[in-house]
Amino acid sequence: MADTSVNTTVEVGDLYLMANVHPRRSGLPFVVYISERQGQHDVRVKVAEGTRAPPFVASVSVRPEVEVVAGSLSPGDLGLVKQWIDLNRDVIIGYWDRTIEDTADALAQLKPIVS
Repeated sequence: MADTSVNTTVEVGDLYLMANVHPRRSGLPFVVYISERQGQHDVRVKVAEGTRAPPFVASVSVRPEVEVVAGSLSPGDLGLVKQWIDLNRDVIIGYWDRTIEDTADALAQLKPIVS
């Protein structure tokens, strides 16, 4: 069973390891965060409440399947996040694994979804 709680308290160090991806860059109607490896879990994307972030409303796994692992998203919003992750999976994983070391390089490689 997925943990439905999302930690809305964000430590400064946590944000340092994350790159926010604004709607104008992602094509999503909300901010998402990609991050470097953190903790024991696999690759995740954090989803903000809207165009300003945090607070986060969901944490979404990138592999093996795209699914909400904490918090909640509407089916429509999850579908959009899944589409964006599928389009940018290699970049998101590269940033997580630090094979893409520079945040600017990762952001430059991300592609927006087209609504």
